[in-house]
Amino acid sequence: MFQSARDSVRDVVFVDGVRTPFGKAKGVYSETRADDLIVKVIRELLRRNPALPAERIDDVAIAATTQTGDQGLTIGRVAGILAGLPQSVPGYAIDRMCAGAVTAVTTTASAIAVGAYDVAIAGGVEHMGRHPMGEGADPNPRFVSEKLIDTSALVMGQTAENVHDRYPTITKERADAYALASQRKVAKAYADGLIQPDLAPVAARHTESGWELVTTDEPPRPDTTLAGLAGLKTPFRPHGRVTAGNAAGINDGATGCILAAGDVVEELGLTAKMRLAGFGFAGVEPHVMGLGPIPSTEKALARTGLSIDDIGLFELNEAFAVQVLAFLDHFGIADDDPRVNPFGGAIALGHPLASSGVRLMTQLARQFADRPDVRYGLTAMCVGFGMGATTIWENPHFTGDAGATNGRSSANAASAAANAASTAARTPGRTGGAR
Repeated sequence: MFQSARDSVRDVVFVDGVRTPFGKAKGVYSETRADDLIVKVIRELLRRNPALPAERIDDVAIAATTQTGDQGLTIGRVAGILAGLPQSVPGYAIDRMCAGAVTAVTTTASAIAVGAYDVAIAGGVEHMGRHPMGEGADPNPRFVSEKLIDTSALVMGQTAENVHDRYPTITKERADAYALASQRKVAKAYADGLIQPDLAPVAARHTESGWELVTTDEPPRPDTTLAGLAGLKTPFRPHGRVTAGNAAGINDGATGCILAAGDVVEELGLTAKMRLAGFGFAGVEPHVMGLGPIPSTEKALARTGLSIDDIGLFELNEAFAVQVLAFLDHFGIADDDPRVNPFGGAIALGHPLASSGVRLMTQLARQFADRPDVRYGLTAMCVGFGMGATTIWENPHFTGDAGATNGRSSANAASAAANAASTAARTPGRTGGAR
């Protein structure tokens, strides 16, 4: 019988995560290459973690949905070389559409867990201004001729309208209210200095005006109002419910993180911001792809032995307000639950497709540091062509004290108290410290 060199699966630790500020398509990065965006992220990760020798990195996995031009050519490998990693460090590209960076994390994490790797960099990049979603794609005509899918599956906005059809209680007014809350939470997070620490400034070139140092996200609209949202067009259906205001935009940006085995983190003196508890991917009907995070979360919870009540923080990708609201309704979570996207989400920040998964993780890691009362958090997102992706993480700062925060803000303290009360109400005999 084959005997493994390792007796058990190793802990996988999220060491650090960074991202570029996100831009609007045809916006601040219109003349910046996609590969240069991910190179900036890799260099920033190494700069922030000088205890990590570059030669100890075992692989670089970078996702892109449209793998062509300056985000093609096995971008994990070319970006590693361009970033100055030793040429002995390999790399590769991943495509699972919006869940590309999530898949980069789970794939490299799995290799770390079984002992094939010690350290890896995982992330994603999307330059939607240069490479629109679906550029160069050639869908097989059998999808239509044999009616394998509803043709609306090929247009993400139409899939969101389909989710509205399935959930008539999720009105346009409710979706707009959720979108407004996302914009306000992002504005507050910026004002409180909670987003900026994990942004890697980018020097962006403009032919007419010269160079610009990009230090903040371009998409947020802090002046958004409900009246303004109500007046927006519904481009995917006459008298529809999906607008540019209650959906993520078309964006450019890159994200990346360092993952390592728990024992290697101790050996090198690195940080441990999160520990991977488990993950799940699932498929749904492609024309309602927004429902994907529901079964992927159920799968991840079942495989980790956790319940939704064990989750103290949620980072849900806001591709469309309706798909987040469908997730919340399914799990019995209020629209304004303080555990959900405390810093706001993609409706305000943007959604550069394959890169977004690591943005969710990086924000969760920063919240963990300030929330020792929370033990588990998750990230979840819908994925084009009918999939969902969920990761569950454990907080290394967890103390079990439901009243504890690290004092960053009274709002966080109020959120902690609300979490504890909510859990106690749903689960008799249990306190918020059980999360």
